[in-house]
Amino acid sequence: MDIQYATAFVTGANRGMGQAYVAGLLAQGVGKVYAAARNSDSLAETLALDPSRVQAVQLDVTDAAQIADAAALASDTTLLINNAGSLSFGGALEIDAAGLQQDMAVNNDGLRNVTRAFTPVLESNGGGAVVNMLSLLSFVSAPGFSGYNASKAAAWSMTMSLRAYLRPKGIAVHNAFPAGIDTDMLAGVDAPKDSPADVVRDVLSGVQAGEDDIYPASAADVYQAWRADQKAVEEMFAAMM
Repeated sequence: MDIQYATAFVTGANRGMGQAYVAGLLAQGVGKVYAAARNSDSLAETLALDPSRVQAVQLDVTDAAQIADAAALASDTTLLINNAGSLSFGGALEIDAAGLQQDMAVNNDGLRNVTRAFTPVLESNGGGAVVNMLSLLSFVSAPGFSGYNASKAAAWSMTMSLRAYLRPKGIAVHNAFPAGIDTDMLAGVDAPKDSPADVVRDVLSGVQAGEDDIYPASAADVYQAWRADQKAVEEMFAAMM
C-alpha cells in the first residue's frame, strides 16, 4: 500500500502509540486521518498535530453502536489501524475477572468488531489494509501480564483467520508485534522500551513493503532469538515476575 494516498482511521489515538501513529501518517503525507478515542475531548493534542487533516471520532471499541457510527462517518477509509488496547496487571491466578474481561473485550473482541464494521468500507473503496497492533506477548508470556497475554494471543489467532478471509476482498492484514513501548501503559515497568515514533516508523515501512508480520524496533531481535531458542526466551520473560 502506498500510504501517502491512504485515508486512515486510528483507534486509541488520544495518546501514546495512537498519537504517534497519527503523527507518522501525517509525516508520510496522508491526506486525512480519523483519530478515534473513547473520550473525544481527550484528542486535543492529537488534533493539534494538523487540524486541517485530522478529524476526531468518538469510539469505544467495546460499544457496538459507536463502532457502527464510526464506520458510517469514516466511509472513505482505506487504512484501518487497530491500536486501542487494554492492560490489566496480574498473574494467571491473581488477575480478577473484570480485568481479564476488559483486556479480552478491547484487545480481541474490539479489534474483531471494528474490523468487521470497516471491512465493507475498505472493500467499497477498492480495497485497502488493516494494521493490528498485537505484541511479542502474543506468543511469549510475561507472568505479570496474564490477561494481556491471553487477549493478544487470541487476537493473533483471530487475525490470521481475518487475513485469509479479507485477502480475496483486496484487503491486506498486517500484524505488528512490538516489544515494550515507552508509553503510559508501561509507566513504572522497569524494562527496556522502544520509542513510539520508532515503532510507527517500522510498522508503516512494513505496510508499504507489504509485509504480513512486522517486528518493529527492538522486537526484531527478540523475535530472532525466539526463533533460535523458544524455551530460552520463555525463561527470560518468566524472570520478569
